[in-house]
Amino acid sequence: MHDSYLQTEGARLRYRDEGRGDAVMFIHGWTLDLDMWEPQAAALSGAYRVIRLDRRGHGLSSGRPSLSQDLADLHALCRHLGLRQTAMVGMSQGARSALNFSSGSPAAISCLILDGPPRIGASGAQDIPYDSYRAIARGRGMDAFRREWAQHPLATLRTRDLRAHELVAQMIARYPGYDLTDAPTEGSAAVPSLRADIRMPVLLIGGEFDVDSRKTAAAELASQFPLAERVQIPGAGHLCNLDDPAAYNAAIKEFLGRNAHRSHDAASHHHSR
Repeated sequence: MHDSYLQTEGARLRYRDEGRGDAVMFIHGWTLDLDMWEPQAAALSGAYRVIRLDRRGHGLSSGRPSLSQDLADLHALCRHLGLRQTAMVGMSQGARSALNFSSGSPAAISCLILDGPPRIGASGAQDIPYDSYRAIARGRGMDAFRREWAQHPLATLRTRDLRAHELVAQMIARYPGYDLTDAPTEGSAAVPSLRADIRMPVLLIGGEFDVDSRKTAAAELASQFPLAERVQIPGAGHLCNLDDPAAYNAAIKEFLGRNAHRSHDAASHHHSR
């Protein structure tokens, strides 16, 4: 599958658009990129239109990482691809972007899958020591940071599949890290506030051995969505889509099969009740 690029405000975004059917957009986590979704694209593109992007400042997209710009970028990509409605899968930090999008444009989302989300409403993700990582990146360089980050529970795999390990290593190796090496410009302003009237179907998915802070965050989110469902991937860690792709794909396929096809009228009616 070849890469495509979208020139948007302040960044050139890499994306892939494959398959036909109801649209499903995948949004990766911090230091990762669209390649993390290879097992999902392979499994779903026969039945769905699978769209995935490198968030700005990640992978091969230019620009500086920015949660607030992510929102504008997602809207720009939807306009560019002519998407009126899509299912959205947000992983880890990408779950914030998916929640931001769905909160502001609920009719544009058929359903939402949140994978290992951070706490919403807290200032930043307390389970990632950003200040420490900034000090390492600035003092000892990005390679030193990458070695350190690769040992963090949120960046480590439990599977023995060598291809998965190579994939994660490659993504972390090409993460530019401008949010660590440049002066900080953004605080917690982009943390979404959840709207109580959003009644879209939501699946919270995570690994059995994900860190406790992410399990707590998922439980908090589940309590805020009336139509929330939860799935735990046995034996998997934070990167559960790579630790056990078969179980992950089966879970999201089942959820998408019930929820990815919603008419615009049904969606707006759903939200206006």
